[in-house]
Amino acid sequence: MSDLPLTGEVSNSKLAAVFDSRQAAQDAAMALCRELGIAQAQVKLVGPDAADVDIKLEPEGGGIWRTILTAHFWLGLWGGLLGLLAFALLYWGGVPFIVQSPLAAVLALLFFGTTAGLLLGGLVSLRPDHDRYIHATREAMEQGRDTVLVHALDEAQCERAARFLSERGADVTRTL
Repeated sequence: MSDLPLTGEVSNSKLAAVFDSRQAAQDAAMALCRELGIAQAQVKLVGPDAADVDIKLEPEGGGIWRTILTAHFWLGLWGGLLGLLAFALLYWGGVPFIVQSPLAAVLALLFFGTTAGLLLGGLVSLRPDHDRYIHATREAMEQGRDTVLVHALDEAQCERAARFLSERGADVTRTL
């Protein structure tokens, strides 16, 4: 989902890198910023006793609302347009119901197309790709392990960070 105009978040690509020790996590986080040039604001440490884990996992509350509105608007619009396209193709194809009742047919196809688009917008808004990332962090906390969270600005930055942290022994879980 990275770089999609359907979202309102700055960071669509996130990763959780789980380490066995706090020192290893801290060293990796500092090296990540120093060697890959990732801003410190994009990197968060979560330990077993972290109190503000929800904010560290999903810091863009306003971005989530923008994602909800943007995804529903654009996908609802595209769904409606596809419904109209389906009507045009069926009308051009001479389908009897469509030709005999064009107003009912266009309204039905427009309704179902828009509804399908809005449902897809809801799915995008739920961000199901974040579940694995969140669960990996929570499981690490329960096991007494530390996690480095990276809120990448794009897919390429996320890939570089994942490879970098993996090479340092982390168990990396990414969003899509």
